[in-house]
Amino acid sequence: MDKAKLRACADRAYRDAAGATTSGLLYLGVRTGLFNTMADKGAMSVEDVVSASELNHRYVQEWLHGMVAAEYLDYDPEANTFELPPEHAYLFASEDTDHYVGGIFHGMPGLLQAAPAVVEAFHHGGGLPYNEFHHEVHESVDLMNRGIYEKRLCEDWLPAVPGLVDKLSAGGTGLDLGCGAGTVTITLAKAFPAGSFSGVDLHPPSIATARAAAQVAGVADQTMFFTDPIETLPSDQRFDLITAFDCVHDLADPAAVLKSVHQRLKPGGTFLVLEIRSGDNLEDNIHPIGAMFYGFSMFHCMTQSLAQGGPGLGSCLGPARTEALMQEAGFTRFEPIKIRGPFNLLYAVGH
Repeated sequence: MDKAKLRACADRAYRDAAGATTSGLLYLGVRTGLFNTMADKGAMSVEDVVSASELNHRYVQEWLHGMVAAEYLDYDPEANTFELPPEHAYLFASEDTDHYVGGIFHGMPGLLQAAPAVVEAFHHGGGLPYNEFHHEVHESVDLMNRGIYEKRLCEDWLPAVPGLVDKLSAGGTGLDLGCGAGTVTITLAKAFPAGSFSGVDLHPPSIATARAAAQVAGVADQTMFFTDPIETLPSDQRFDLITAFDCVHDLADPAAVLKSVHQRLKPGGTFLVLEIRSGDNLEDNIHPIGAMFYGFSMFHCMTQSLAQGGPGLGSCLGPARTEALMQEAGFTRFEPIKIRGPFNLLYAVGH
């Protein structure tokens, strides 16, 4: 036995166990607002944090100690003070920005609640349907993506497709597939007041959230939200832009859905597809982000597709399989668009 390899494996196991419990601590920091409480405050005593947060002293103290041990907070042992560095606040106290990472941890406990059902699926097949996930998982999907969509969709991604901004500015139409809480639909409506935009999602609570958000944003008259599958929309209803952001790999019947998208895209229209940034080969994905996405796939994306009798494509679909799906649906244009960020790949697809 290679003792060095044994020690290395043990060290990795301990680090991963620490990472799992640290995810729980990060969840608490996000959900209680402790990161926001400490942002831009400099060094704080336990009492300072308790006073500012109005939370229980003993729980706050233990959380602070855990965050120091995990190296998310700086600690001064002489003064017995704790500080959230500005670089860490940039990531954890920055909701609604395109660099916020707190959304990942908002849904982590709910995500792992799927584990017992996944164990059963290993033995009997199937999986955990989307509707049965804890509501914090659905919320976390929006929290992870909202700032990115609001900051980058209309400023960076749409202008990368020649003529698309002009088309939408002139009163174009758009449909967001798997719209969730409606962020993409609402962002488009705000950016293009002459246009009309729809969102479709099979999760009724998400659609209710989207409709309420559209009212608050003042774009209810420009937007429509449906829980009906895209296949059931009128066949003569066509769109200049259809988006499918982070959802093609989740689909129970990707072939049927993508063929319906093909039929409902106007000639010269654009189908924008956002997928997980992953390589086509397993060896391309051997890194922490790859491991995270395989975990997301096991406990969410793949299992909820298999629960519906779908193919369970998984989060790490990769460019080649994504392009093959588009070609099978009848699309002839498949153009990668270079975008910022470590998590996603974007494609402009068309007839």
